[in-house]
Amino acid sequence: MYQLTFSEQSLAELDRFDKGKQLQLVSEISELANKAFRGNTIDIPIFHRDGKIFYRLKIDDFRAYVEKTDDFSIFCHYILPQHTLSDFLFRAKFPVSEEQMVEQHTSFWKYLESLKK
Repeated sequence: MYQLTFSEQSLAELDRFDKGKQLQLVSEISELANKAFRGNTIDIPIFHRDGKIFYRLKIDDFRAYVEKTDDFSIFCHYILPQHTLSDFLFRAKFPVSEEQMVEQHTSFWKYLESLKK
């Protein structure tokens, strides 16, 4: 069993949900990561970015990007809604900062639209 830790971005994304959904997402991230790192034959996309190996875990309408940091730890860098610009930019290895990812979040754009009114 691996210890699972979360970045500020992934904790903020989890915080948007009720406790039941949070537990479900954390459980599924942990389960999929454990399967991937134990060598079970499951289809999990792997890619390299900034000298790190990222695993893209598909959970409902979200994608969790995790990294195995040592023999006992997994770090969840991002939890992103699927089919969003942020998800695409991260997968495509385009340079993107956390600030840019926040900008792509729908609430950011809704907020900007509300300023027009």
